[in-house]
Parts: sequence; C-alpha cells; structure tokens
Amino acid sequence: MHVKPVWDQLYEVAASQDGYFTTAQAAACGYSPQLLVHYVRTGKVTRPQRGIYRLVHFPAGEHEELTLAWLWSERQGVISHQTALSVLELSDVMPPKVHLTVPLSWATRRLRVPKSIELHHGDVPKQDRAWFGAVPITKARRSLVDSARDGLSPEFVQQATEQAVRRGLVTRHELRGLQRVSA
Repeated sequence: MHVKPVWDQLYEVAASQDGYFTTAQAAACGYSPQLLVHYVRTGKVTRPQRGIYRLVHFPAGEHEELTLAWLWSERQGVISHQTALSVLELSDVMPPKVHLTVPLSWATRRLRVPKSIELHHGDVPKQDRAWFGAVPITKARRSLVDSARDGLSPEFVQQATEQAVRRGLVTRHELRGLQRVSA
C-alpha cells in the first residue's frame, strides 16, 4: 500500500526538531527517498547530513548543531559532558564539538561519526536527563561528573560546580568526590 505524502504531518515533525527531520520520519509521513531528492533539487528542503533534511523556510535555531547530532544518533543519544555544561550555562567552556552520549550497546557498532561530534558511550537513565528545546541533555550533576571523568580542566569543573550549586541545580552533598575525579 502506498502512503500519500502529508506535508502538514512532515512539517509538524520538523517543527518539533528545529526544522529538521530524518529519512525514516519522512517515510512515516509518506515521503519516498526519490521525493526527498526532488525537494532538495527544487529547493524546498536541504540535506545537511546523510539521512537528515531541513525545511528551507523554517526559522534558524540557536542550537541547531545539537539537533543534528541528536538526529544522527537516531534520537538515542543525549547531549552531554562539556556541551551540556555550556548549554546549561554552567561554565565558560566552549567545546569545539558536540559531546553526545549514545547507549553502551552502540560500542560495537561501526559508525561514521560526523567530525562535529565527540562520541561517548554510556547508558543515561531518565533521571539524569532533561530537555533543552528539541533535544535531551544530561542534567547538571551528570554533566559535571562526566566532564570531570573525561579530563575537563579542573578550573572549568570548579567554575561549573560553583554555578550549579549557586543556582540550586545540585547540592554539595550530591557532588561529594567530584574533586577527586577531576584532580
């Protein structure tokens, strides 16, 4: 059975993801790969990454690189580590790549990781996640612990810790042992 393309349905999916959608999401809305190629040629959509498209006339978002990384991970990843600290405005760290944690089960997969992504493997439970716009990110405590374990400069860890405590995102009690991890 052939599904008729439904633009409003595709637009709704894309609107919830900063104007982006995947090939699989488009297929669920009735769009064949051939029709997507036609839309790219006619300028209705762009293809910024393999398997990911963007509506041309959708307003640009401030953190689109996060959405692209999340969609690349088949919506299984979580924005994490230094990127989460930056998004949460907990330090002055400016990571050159988007830090993304994908499930441990992905460790055996052969992936073509985009140059813009710093990939980490680990299972992030729901209680360690929050939403930042269209994408999941690790909460302050998890972001601090992951960044410290990953070797982020102790100055940045300290700055982020002070900010998180001052803003009530974590308590000092929750972060016991963090200084040992970052030292």
